[in-house]
Amino acid sequence: MAFFLLAFLDTPLRHDPEFGSRPAFAAAGAALMAVWWLTEALPIYVTACVPLVLFPLTGVFGPGEGVKQSVLPYVDPYIFLFAGGMAIGAAMQQWNLHRRIALGIMDRIGSDPRRLLAGMLAATAFISMWISNTATAAMMMPIGLAVVLQVEDQRGAGRLRHYGMAIMLAIAYGANVGGIGTKIGTAPNAQFSGFMERLGIEVTFLQFLAVGLPFVLMFLPVVWWMLWRIGRQEGLTGEVGEEVIAGELAKLGPVRRPERIVLGVFLVTAGLWIAGKVLTDFLKTRVPFELTSAHVEGGIAMLAALTLMLWRTQGRQVLGFRALRQVPWETLLLLGGGFAMAAAIQKSGLSAWLGAQLLAIRGLPPFAQVLLSSVAVVALSAVASNTATIAVMLVVLKDAVAPGVMTTTLFAATIACSCDFALPVGTPPNAIVFGSGYVSIPRMARTGAVLDLLAAALAAAWCWLVVRFVL
Repeated sequence: MAFFLLAFLDTPLRHDPEFGSRPAFAAAGAALMAVWWLTEALPIYVTACVPLVLFPLTGVFGPGEGVKQSVLPYVDPYIFLFAGGMAIGAAMQQWNLHRRIALGIMDRIGSDPRRLLAGMLAATAFISMWISNTATAAMMMPIGLAVVLQVEDQRGAGRLRHYGMAIMLAIAYGANVGGIGTKIGTAPNAQFSGFMERLGIEVTFLQFLAVGLPFVLMFLPVVWWMLWRIGRQEGLTGEVGEEVIAGELAKLGPVRRPERIVLGVFLVTAGLWIAGKVLTDFLKTRVPFELTSAHVEGGIAMLAALTLMLWRTQGRQVLGFRALRQVPWETLLLLGGGFAMAAAIQKSGLSAWLGAQLLAIRGLPPFAQVLLSSVAVVALSAVASNTATIAVMLVVLKDAVAPGVMTTTLFAATIACSCDFALPVGTPPNAIVFGSGYVSIPRMARTGAVLDLLAAALAAAWCWLVVRFVL
C-alpha cells in the first residue's frame, strides 16, 4: 500500500522540475524495502534484491542507467572487504583459534567472580571485533554455561539465578559491543563506510578503528558494572571458574600449525588494513584507474581469503569449503541492497526533497541533532535488526540533520544501532543467551534499557568530540 500511494498519488514528488516522477518512485521503493526490512515480512536478504528489479523498471536512475546503476552497489569494494573478513573468521572457527584466543584472555584476566565476569565480557568483545557477533555468542555460550554449572556444583546451593544471568548477558552484550570496534566487526560498520564513500568521504580502516575501538573500551566497563550489580547478589567469593577454563584449554591441546598460519595471515592482514591509507597513496600514482582505500582494503581482504584457501597443511586446506558454507553470505546481499537504496534516493532527486522537508530538525542545536539521532536509532534497533535499521536510517538522517554535523551524526547512529541490550529479539546474541534459561525478560529489559540510553548518549558525545578530527 505504501508503495502504490507514494508512486502513483498526485504529490510534489511526481512533478519535480528537474527529475520528473523519479523521486516518487525512489520514495516508493525505499518505503517498500524499509517496511519489509523492519517487519521481516520477507527474509531480509530477499528484500535486499528488490532494487535489482524495481529500480530499472521504474527508471529511478534515469534513462539508460537503470540496470548498471542498480547492479553496481552489489559489487561495491566494501562487499569484498566484508566477504574477506568473514572468510578469515571462518578459518579461525575451522581450527578453533577464536576459542583459544577467548579462553586465553579469560585465563589472563582471572577467575574470581568479578574478574571472571570481566574476562567473559572482554573475551567475547575481542572475538566479535573480527568475526560475526552471532558466531561469537554461539561459541562463548557453552563456555559460559560450563562455568556457571561448575560454580553451582562447587557451591551446592542450587541454581545461580543472578550470577548465571550476569554471565549470559556478558556474552550477549560483549558480542554486540565488540563488533563496533572495527570496520568488519559487524555489517552496519561496512554499510556506513560504503555510504560515506558514495558521499565522497573516505573512511579508512584506521580511521574507523580510531573512533570505534575507544568507544568499545569506554563502554565495556559500564556494561561490566551494570552486570556485576546483578551477579554480586549471590555473594560468591574465591576462584570459581579456574578449572573450567583450564579444562577447555587442555581440550584444545598445544597450538597446531594451521592455527599459526591463520593467526599469521590475520595479523598481516590487519596490519595492511591499518596501513591502508599509506598503501592507497602509494598505489594511486602507479595504477591507470581511480583508486580508493576501499578498493585497497577490499583487495587485501580477498587476497587473505584466497591465501587461506590455497594454503594446505596436514593434508587439508587452511580454509576449507565446509567452513565457508557456514558463513552468512546473505549479509552481502543486504549490504548491496542498502547501498542500492541509498544511491537511488540520492540520484533520483529524492534526497534534496527530503532535506527541504526536514528543516525543523536542522533548527535544533547541533549536539541535540546528534543525540536525538542516536536515541532514535537505538529505539528502532530494539524491534528490528541492526542491519535493516541502519540501512534505512543512514538515508533518512543524511538529509535530516545540518550538513555540518552529518558525518558525526551518521557515525554516532552506526555505533548506536549495535547497542541494543533490552530485548531478546533485538540481536541474535540476545536471542542466543536467552535460550540458556538463565535470562529473564524483565531483568534483561530493565538492565538493557539503561544501557541503551547510556550507549546512545556516549555514542553521541564521543562522536561529537572526535569525529571532526578523525574524518
